Amino acid sequence: MRSRTILALGCALVLAATGCAGGDTAATTEDPVTLRYAAVGAPAAMTHDPHGRVGNESDYLRFAMLYDVLTVPDEQGVAQPRLALSWEAVDGDLTRWRIALRDDAVFSDGSPVTADDVLFSLRRIQGKGAENNGRLSMFDLESSRVTGEHELELRTHQPYAEVGGALAALTFIVPEGTGEITEPVPGSGPFAPAGGDDTTAVLERNDAWWGQAPRVERLEITAMPDPAARAAAVASGQADVAGSVSPVSAQQYAADETMQVVTRPASVNYPLVMNLETEPFDDPRVREAVKLALDREELVETVFLGYGTPGTDVVSPAEAAAPEPRPVERDVEQARELLAEAGHEDGVSLTLHTTTSYPGMEDAAVLAAEQLGEAGIDVTVDSGPPDTYWSEVWNVEPFYLNSLGGSAFVDFARMALVTDGPINETGWAEEEWDADLADALATADDEERRAMIADLQQRVAEEGGYVVWGVGDGIDLARDEVSGLPTGLGFQRLFIDQVDVAG
Repeated sequence: MRSRTILALGCALVLAATGCAGGDTAATTEDPVTLRYAAVGAPAAMTHDPHGRVGNESDYLRFAMLYDVLTVPDEQGVAQPRLALSWEAVDGDLTRWRIALRDDAVFSDGSPVTADDVLFSLRRIQGKGAENNGRLSMFDLESSRVTGEHELELRTHQPYAEVGGALAALTFIVPEGTGEITEPVPGSGPFAPAGGDDTTAVLERNDAWWGQAPRVERLEITAMPDPAARAAAVASGQADVAGSVSPVSAQQYAADETMQVVTRPASVNYPLVMNLETEPFDDPRVREAVKLALDREELVETVFLGYGTPGTDVVSPAEAAAPEPRPVERDVEQARELLAEAGHEDGVSLTLHTTTSYPGMEDAAVLAAEQLGEAGIDVTVDSGPPDTYWSEVWNVEPFYLNSLGGSAFVDFARMALVTDGPINETGWAEEEWDADLADALATADDEERRAMIADLQQRVAEEGGYVVWGVGDGIDLARDEVSGLPTGLGFQRLFIDQVDVAG
């Protein structure tokens, strides 16, 4: 393992990052039971609109507590009921779906949540598709209709067997007629807004929520872009939970009896993204050379410090519909031969973009550059600031690191792999592959559909522009008094209403 330098971070750093007053601010017996969560996010990127562009995990966390969603993913990523009690196809070709809603949900202003509110919210989300990557583009919402006070019929443009998953996690429901959202609007989630600023949102338990009452009375979500500062906030008593800390921090605090390291298996994925429409990545031999030149075991050991496994270029390896390919063995000589065949006998020079938004992204780029250099691929690493990386580099530059974070493959494919997808960052354009995906989504049998999707994933792994060199555990750091942190895939981790703080 390469040596690591662990920076000693004192309370001064925490004060600068959180604006706290200093000292341990643990609640007294007279104070409401409060969960203080330091989440990934830049205050400058903060938004109140849950339907448009959301760049902060801290904002998603807040929205998941303020607004009901139709379904939620479980720990295996399978959609489960939330505001929607059931969803079932009402025709043979899977294009008309009956959605039955709860009849006991109310907004924080006391008004009931109805099917009119749900259809309005879905249409509002779809209307902001340019901002939210076409989140609901599979639905024909103009033809969809309300069929009862708590029932609606949703239509899809094409047969779509994964409607439950499409409605999971991010279908935040707001009252019908809601206009521009520049501050919180009434929601029907487990918490309600109670103040705060651009850095910290303060929420209070919503006693009118239909679900199991939250374990804490008050929730404070602070946006902190630096993972080391998030960890230091917990260590110094300024926060109860730090989301997405680095493996270095996990090792640093693992022996501290007042702290706990909570892992979320297969939740971290920092693939190298190559744009197939840009030289030299338009040549499949160059793409294969990049994949073969990487020492994946060294990358995982160095970047994840044992909290992960080597990747096989499968973008969603932990879900039920994932293939089980053979490991990708490093072959530097074969990589050189492929480059020569592609006309790069003297090697090739590239710029690899990265950032520090998530723990290990910069380390991964630096080590990958060293490894690629051994195969004649001269790489310059350009590390951009977190505040601008996702607007100026992601889906713009031809070679960079992304963070996929356990995305469900069908949702990911619909946005980033189909030819006309809104964020087709690799320029993957295969008409036959698109047709096969459509056939899979038109297949009602779960087992058969999963096998078809596994084949689609494997084809992208072999021919596409994603180099998934490893998959790491998501790591959260928490005070010992915290219990119930979610550990599932993707957006399952947003639903923290049952997290408790003892004492």
